[in-house]
Amino acid sequence: MTDITVLLPDGSERKLHEGATVSDLALDVGEGLAKAALIGEVNGEEVDLSVVLSDGATVNIVTSDSDKGLETLRHSTAHVLAQAVLEIYPGATFAIGPPIEHGFYYDFAIPDGATLSDETLEDIEEKMKEIIAADQAFIRGEASVQEALEIFVDHPYKCEIIQAADSSEIDAAEVISFYRNGTGFVDLCRGPHVPSTGKLQHFKLMNVAGAYWRGDEKNPMLQRIYGTAWANKKQLKDHLFRLEEAAKRDHRKLANELDLLSFPSELGGGLAVWHPKGSQVRKLMEDYSRERHESGGYKFVYTPHLANAELFHTSGHLDFYSEGMYPPMEMDNGEYYLKPMNCPMHCLIYRAGTKSYRDLPLRLFELGTVYRYERAGTLHGLMRIRGFTQDDAHIFTSEEGLAEEIAGLLEFVVSVLKAFGFEEFSFNLSTRDPEKSVGDDQIWEHATSALEEALNAHGLPFQMKLGDAAFYGPKIDIDVSDAIGRSWQLSTIQLDFNLPERFDLRYIDSSGERKRPVMIHRALMGSIERFFGVLVEHYAGAFPAWLTPIQVAVLPVANGHEEYAKDVLGKLEGEGFRCEFYRADNPLGKRIRDVKTQKIPYVLVVGGDDVSNGSVGVNARGSEVERGVPLTAFIERLRTEVDTRQ
Repeated sequence: MTDITVLLPDGSERKLHEGATVSDLALDVGEGLAKAALIGEVNGEEVDLSVVLSDGATVNIVTSDSDKGLETLRHSTAHVLAQAVLEIYPGATFAIGPPIEHGFYYDFAIPDGATLSDETLEDIEEKMKEIIAADQAFIRGEASVQEALEIFVDHPYKCEIIQAADSSEIDAAEVISFYRNGTGFVDLCRGPHVPSTGKLQHFKLMNVAGAYWRGDEKNPMLQRIYGTAWANKKQLKDHLFRLEEAAKRDHRKLANELDLLSFPSELGGGLAVWHPKGSQVRKLMEDYSRERHESGGYKFVYTPHLANAELFHTSGHLDFYSEGMYPPMEMDNGEYYLKPMNCPMHCLIYRAGTKSYRDLPLRLFELGTVYRYERAGTLHGLMRIRGFTQDDAHIFTSEEGLAEEIAGLLEFVVSVLKAFGFEEFSFNLSTRDPEKSVGDDQIWEHATSALEEALNAHGLPFQMKLGDAAFYGPKIDIDVSDAIGRSWQLSTIQLDFNLPERFDLRYIDSSGERKRPVMIHRALMGSIERFFGVLVEHYAGAFPAWLTPIQVAVLPVANGHEEYAKDVLGKLEGEGFRCEFYRADNPLGKRIRDVKTQKIPYVLVVGGDDVSNGSVGVNARGSEVERGVPLTAFIERLRTEVDTRQ
């Protein structure tokens, strides 16, 4: 028997017998690894553990503690879900069931109009547990197109996928792959899969939703079951806790409970009205943004909400972004569009008048409202809406000054995000998609290198997102982690060599030569509305004192204490604090409970001793009650907390 040599990623080699599989290699490396192995990577391609190794192959053993391992585990659990549904509902058929972030889903058509519900999910879970307990092996098979159509003859959605592949993705020499497990279940699949169903112990079905086949509303509506799956019990428990906590923090729910804003149906989808309390928070956010931009050397500008189509032809938006724009309005001198971006108008501001190298960098800033047509099914509170305001900056600089400007921008962005209470950041560098972009290859390479060098100069670890850039330039995306560990993409720093060329932007350099500036797009909060939604969920509605709409509630114990309570209120308001007064028209305990539901940072209760001593009882959010605190001491304490944005 001839030995074969395989190479592990750490550079070590293994001698195995001819015909050895990935599973044999895992066992040779160590019994623990063999038990944990889910799939393998052979020469960069993901494969089942049963795949036979060839001489000289480079092999990596994939376990559930990796992203690829978890994806495979979730993909395999989706197959078990489909198997369970088809066993419980004879005559049911299935469509697609991919892994997704944190879980998986599968789409079904159930016969006789049966509707899946939370109760039926419990039955399906029990059937899945039976399949998992049986430790059924996932066995790969291959067939010709015609054979595959015969295998899936009772499942029209699978046949449609096979026929589409036959016409566009494979040639006559290739085959269709599928996986079997149990006594008769078979699913169309490329694989790979975990070795057997026994590896799939930690899952939960979450909910049922409707989904059009292939996402097209002209197609039949299917029933989609969502689930989550993890490598161990603790991961599953932690994830379910995060989901429960996220539901409590849902900004749509809290916005209603705290009277911050609403989405009246009369406005149409994706459009909100801001109530006084929500508007107060928004004003504080915008005021802080203006303050930081003014001290950071930005020039404030304003631009209109719509423009002639010619502007968006020049910018390229009608060529590359028209699906995200509202339809045109016919006017006396042509077509007008609501603006989807502020950048074309900022280019016009730059172009008005001759610019010298002494004018650079020119930093233009606008709280500019833009309008983008989002499909109704994608709208989600403030997180995805149709009209929103960006804290939008466009910076025009020379190529020589580019590195310094990006370095300063990274510091500026992170410092502002920290002021709002975020401490954990991740950075992503998005590169060009040649099919959806404009501009010269050399310019793109130069722009991408400049961003990469800036990240490296700051010692910031980052991930590459290949092909994820906008059509006009590469970008850095900055994500933050919120209080329960969720990641939110907020800030963007994007280079653009394209718009300066389209708008023929120039400056005169020190030698008198006309040169083209580099344009940097920078949205710090992303949008005011979405950032507000993230803040609501990050703080669970309990904003810090500097940002909250009401900072102090003043409650007299009884009617006889109202005069002093109003005096306390007047002194606080005289110091510029935002306060509310609650009359003694209900029992004190009830009033305190009602105030606490509004998540006000400080509740001051005043009684007879406070009247005599000029003091207050301080009931701070999340802390023990303090009695007899001198009012002057409380004012000083609150002033420090607000001024330092604690």
